[in-house]
Amino acid sequence: MGSVPLSEDTLPADTEVLSVSQVSSRMGYSNSKVLNLITDERLLAVRRDGQVAIPALFFDGPEITKHLVGLIKVLFDGGFSRDEAMKWLFEIQDDLGICPAEALHGHQAREMVRRAQAEAF
Repeated sequence: MGSVPLSEDTLPADTEVLSVSQVSSRMGYSNSKVLNLITDERLLAVRRDGQVAIPALFFDGPEITKHLVGLIKVLFDGGFSRDEAMKWLFEIQDDLGICPAEALHGHQAREMVRRAQAEAF
C-alpha cells in the first residue's frame, strides 16, 4: 500500500471513513481493484491511523456517488493536487452550509462541478 497515492489527512475529525476492505465488500471488488481506483484518480483516500481511509461520503450505497469521478477529474485538470482536491471536497460552502462531498448526494451536485471549474488554476 506504500505506492498508493494518498492525500494528507485534512478531513474533519468526525468524517466517517471506510477501509479498503470495507469498500471492496461494499462494491464487490477485490482490495487491489479498490487500490487501483485510488491510483487511477477515481477515488481519493487518506492515511488514518496507519490505514488507507476512504470517505464514506464518496459512496451512494455500493457505488461511487454519481458525480464524484467527474468532479475529481475537473479538480485535477484545473491544477489541484490530491491534497488540495480532498481539502476542497470537505470545505463547507458558506452559501450552502455543506461541503461539496455532501452536495454530491443532492440536487447541488452539478453546481459543485461548476464551482470546481470556476476555481481552476
